Amino acid sequence: MRQVIGDILPVALGVAISPVPIIAVILMLLAPKAKAASIAFMLGWVLGIAVVVVAVTLLVDPVGQADDGGPSTFSSVAMMLLGVAAVLLAARQWRSRPHEGEEPTLPKWMAAIDSITAGKAFGLGILLSSVNPKNLTLCLAGGVTIGGAGLSGEEIVVAIAVFVLIGASTVMVPVLAYLAARARMQAPLDRLRVWLTANNATVMSVLLLVIGVAIFGKGLAGL
Repeated sequence: MRQVIGDILPVALGVAISPVPIIAVILMLLAPKAKAASIAFMLGWVLGIAVVVVAVTLLVDPVGQADDGGPSTFSSVAMMLLGVAAVLLAARQWRSRPHEGEEPTLPKWMAAIDSITAGKAFGLGILLSSVNPKNLTLCLAGGVTIGGAGLSGEEIVVAIAVFVLIGASTVMVPVLAYLAARARMQAPLDRLRVWLTANNATVMSVLLLVIGVAIFGKGLAGL
C-alpha cells in the first residue's frame, strides 16, 4: 500500500500542477459571480479526475498481477506507453513556449470567464481535468498504477482518494481560501495568475518530462 502511494504521489502532483485550470479558477474568483462559478468548477475538476482514475483502476484490476506478486505485463507496458506519451506532450509544450519578447497567449475561451455560469463552469472543470491530454495521460497512469498493484478493495479506495485529493488540491485550495478570506486573497491570486500565464509552457514541459521518464522507468522495471 505504501509503495503504491509513493508511486502515485508524483503523478498526482503532475495533475495538480496545471497552470491553465489554476488560471481559470483564479479568473472566476476575481469575477462578479465568483462563488457559484468557482465552486462548480472545483466540483467538476474533482469529478473529472475521479471518474478517469476509477474507470482505469477497475479496467486494469482484473488483469491480475504477475506470478512474483509484481505488476502484470499489461500494467507495465501501459505505464511505458503513458510515459512516452507524457514525454511527447512535454516536447509539444516546450515548442509552444513564448520566445523572448513574445507575449504569452492563453486559450480564447478564457475571455468569457467573467460571465461564465455555474453549469458551464462545472462542465469546464470536467473537461479540463479528464479530457485535457496532459491530465488524461497522468490520470490514466495513476489508474494503471493503482489497478495493477493487487490491492484490497479498501486499499484501492484509499489510494484513489489520495490521488484525487492531491490532483485537485491546487484548484480546491484557492477556492476554499477565497471563500474563507475573500478580501485578503485577491492580490495574491492576481500575482499568481500573472506568473502562471508567463511561465505556463515552461512549467508544463519540465513537469511532463520528469514525470514521463519516471512513469516509463516504473513500467520498464515491472517487466
